[in-house]
Amino acid sequence: MWTVPGGVSKGITEEQRLQIVEQAKSCVEFAKFSLKLFDDVVLKNKAYLDIILSDVYELDTCHIGTVDAKNRVNFYHGDHRVVDQQGKEVLRYKDHEYVQHIAEHVESFTYLKFPYLKKFGWNGFKDGPGSGLYQATPLSRLNAADGMATPLAEVEFEKMFKTLGGKPVKKLLANHWARLIELLYSAERLLELAQDPEVASPNFRTVPTATPDEGVGIVEAPRGILTHHYKTDANGLITRANLIVGTTNNHAPISMAIKRAAQKVIVPGKAIGQGLLNMVEMAFRLYDPCFSCATHTLPGEMPLVVEVYDAERKIVHRVAR
Repeated sequence: MWTVPGGVSKGITEEQRLQIVEQAKSCVEFAKFSLKLFDDVVLKNKAYLDIILSDVYELDTCHIGTVDAKNRVNFYHGDHRVVDQQGKEVLRYKDHEYVQHIAEHVESFTYLKFPYLKKFGWNGFKDGPGSGLYQATPLSRLNAADGMATPLAEVEFEKMFKTLGGKPVKKLLANHWARLIELLYSAERLLELAQDPEVASPNFRTVPTATPDEGVGIVEAPRGILTHHYKTDANGLITRANLIVGTTNNHAPISMAIKRAAQKVIVPGKAIGQGLLNMVEMAFRLYDPCFSCATHTLPGEMPLVVEVYDAERKIVHRVAR
């Protein structure tokens, strides 16, 4: 239990700070290596690049991400910026203002809600101009920003958008590239923070004296923006809570991406096999690192079933793991 109200339960020593500096340097090198590997294995492979640039994995929605005062990507502090399908800023809000801009649609077939932008309203599972849907992913953070706050990551940021034809990028598989750029940014930022002697200061907690009754906190999780909203009574007990986590933000886009991939790869005369399953899986793996693992059960198998219906809702083909 390291994080406590007002700070943390224990600080770090100067010796530990210096150890973190060395670890951070190693992280920067690993991130650089990862991007080089991606460049050599993926970007220089025409078959892979064709998949990334195809219309199988593509959605035209708004994008949301947290930015600093210079509109650079920030994971913990700043405004939450929304850009439309042309990359134009359409919304910008502080943590406590999220309820003015984000609403949650409910469908009977799932317990998970479908967030949307109040500015445009709920227009169903549709993308394109006027859609109230947005994506909150690593790629979305980069689409919503004007740059990165660290030098090496900024170079990679510019390279990605130049390679993919400018902002905003709508090719969903580019999320994996965006994650690598964020990996480099995180490592650079870690090194920057660890080199500040203030990190080892003994002033690591300010004990709260007030009794707040409501609070909203928003940070960027690896899979997207994360909103926590709590109301409490005089004893600090929670009376109401609302969470909009990364997967919830992307619930509608995930559903649409799976449908689009299935409609694109299932065509008359083409055999339906394990390769098709993999192509459909790729449409939701890209949204969340957890999904890449969650698609496999403990024995190493995945219980995915694909059923193909005709116009009369009759099953004409079924394939499973």
